[in-house]
Amino acid sequence: MKKSVETRRSALGPWVPAIIGAAVVVLLAVLPLLNIPGMGILPGPTYTPGSLHLMAYVMLMVALALSYHMIFGTAGLLSFGHALYFGVGVYGLGIVLERTDIPLLPAALIVLVIGIFVTNLLGAISLRVTGISFAMVTLAFAQAGNVFVRRNPGGYTGGDEGLSINTANVPDYLIGVVNTRNLYWVALGIVVLVYLVVMWVEQTRAGHSIKATRENDMRVRVLGGQPYLIKLLAFVVGGTLAIIVGMAFLLLQSGASHTYTTAEFTLTLLVMVVLGGVGKRWGAIVGAAVYTILDQRLVALARLPEIQQLPAVLRIPLSEPLFLLGTLFILIVMFLPGGIAGLADRFRRGTVDEEPLKEPV
Repeated sequence: MKKSVETRRSALGPWVPAIIGAAVVVLLAVLPLLNIPGMGILPGPTYTPGSLHLMAYVMLMVALALSYHMIFGTAGLLSFGHALYFGVGVYGLGIVLERTDIPLLPAALIVLVIGIFVTNLLGAISLRVTGISFAMVTLAFAQAGNVFVRRNPGGYTGGDEGLSINTANVPDYLIGVVNTRNLYWVALGIVVLVYLVVMWVEQTRAGHSIKATRENDMRVRVLGGQPYLIKLLAFVVGGTLAIIVGMAFLLLQSGASHTYTTAEFTLTLLVMVVLGGVGKRWGAIVGAAVYTILDQRLVALARLPEIQQLPAVLRIPLSEPLFLLGTLFILIVMFLPGGIAGLADRFRRGTVDEEPLKEPV
């Protein structure tokens, strides 16, 4: 009897993550229809526009972190320019809608095609070098993109003031606070799409080649592989997904800001992935969700009367979300090198309280 139960569990094992994931997606899909209290995490009940906007924002950051996971976690490429491709999606769609009469979906398709060309071009140039040189080249491209956005040549990007979305060719059900629920469902669809693409790529032969190249590109070359093209594939997939997320972000925020094209924003994505656990998809999801919620809600925490009444030596640090997030990140790196995902794996395997094995004398 015991053996049959174990056999049934082993047969069901591969399907457990898929079942849990599907249940989470269904729960998130019906969440706007439920009246669940925010419990301090959300600004109000789950059906209110403020809570729906925050949850949609978190989901888009999760999708963006997954796209960066494709480059950094899967391919092992430390890029400081991932925000550039996110900016291509945000500003590209904003400019097309502003300057043309093309409807939303064809405009998004045009931006996607242009974005794929840009990621291929910049990826092909950046991957001519490796290591820290690769990181510096991607940083240079990102800085150039940020300068372009801020200088506002031809009045296309709005400069420091940002770019407001032209809603003339956007469907009415995606405009305004009253339609935040629809934008929430769009964000949910985007994060599911990005997750499925990343999972599919990682499980294909190309994904195995990407991971093998990350571990030892010389061995892949000796075996007849082409590490350059394999890395370029991961780079283009990650960049393209970031462009898709950027277009959805423009709809949610009803505009674009140059702050999302900076190298600092890419560093934020890096922190999310490291916080959750490098190399794990669900680690990127948890890391992005935790970081984004804390970043958004710690501002409200700093305004509480209890915090304001503390001595200055405590009140000032607690009033700075970046200080608290930085402290959390340092603690994770020092005591949980595998991130939140690594800690969960240790609990699952029952090794948290086990003593390390001693070497034989």
